[in-house]
Amino acid sequence: MEAWATYRTTSAADWPTRRLMRAKGETRVSVVLPARNEEATVGAIVSTIREHLMDRVALVDELIVVDSRSTDRTAQVARAAGAEVVSQDAMTRGLPRLTGKGDALWAGLAAAEGDVVAFIDADLREFRPHFVSGLLGPLLTDPSVDFVKGFYHRPLVGTASVEQDGGGRVTELMARPLLNLFWPELAGFVQPLAGEYAGRRDVLAQVPFVSGYGVETAMMIDLLDLVGLDALAQVDLGERKHRHQDTAALGRMSAQIMLTAWSRLQRRGWATPGLAPEALLTQFRRGGSDTLPNLDREIVVSDVSIEERPPLAELRHRVPRRRVAAA
Repeated sequence: MEAWATYRTTSAADWPTRRLMRAKGETRVSVVLPARNEEATVGAIVSTIREHLMDRVALVDELIVVDSRSTDRTAQVARAAGAEVVSQDAMTRGLPRLTGKGDALWAGLAAAEGDVVAFIDADLREFRPHFVSGLLGPLLTDPSVDFVKGFYHRPLVGTASVEQDGGGRVTELMARPLLNLFWPELAGFVQPLAGEYAGRRDVLAQVPFVSGYGVETAMMIDLLDLVGLDALAQVDLGERKHRHQDTAALGRMSAQIMLTAWSRLQRRGWATPGLAPEALLTQFRRGGSDTLPNLDREIVVSDVSIEERPPLAELRHRVPRRRVAAA
């Protein structure tokens, strides 16, 4: 792990755009932002990418925002800022309806035409262009690299203080122990659940996409099996600022990651084949109209089941040939 981390870890500062432009050649680059109700942040991200990486230099050829059934003005804001906006449902028309981030990512990959595709979360604040250029560096300069994961400091802003590395609670409490236990080859990744990563399109098209919050976990494990650890790399992107979810939401995320890991263990024969673990998560919430006697809490049951969109390469003939713009 130490040898891999030393060999395959770089910093965004190692990849200035001038160097990347010389290395890019005929390679086409797409950037995809999955977005659900992100009107407050998506416009600034799109504007930054377009100004610094498309207009000033032609490093990015295509900028796509996947509207994931937003009920706010996400699509309009993204389009006004200069992105091509496509509908998640339009790109998956004729296929089973799935929910969650993973399906939006799959739709974005289906819409993208670049040889290299970078995914960026749409809720980032104080976004900087090196979040994209850093991810592209290893892919444009080293043909042996197929996938690059970002990592960063994630400050957790509380009511009275800021914990500089307090973000990434699901990573430290759930994902990292789980990966170390069953997939120790991946132990060198600082942020295995990071939402910023990039890969070669033909490689990404060969792995399934889990519909919910397990998508990053599944992708890491599946790519390890497909291309091997040496084809994976990571880049330090500095500091990432975004909104944080409450503890109950993090619990639901963790449950989906556990179910995702279970599905991969079954494929390896390390878990009982054909046995479906329980996909209902029981949590407790103070107050509310359904508070139970003696508990002073109400019971909240959530369906945390996961589904998978098969590899794009297997369904390419069923994906619309022309991208359908979101309204």
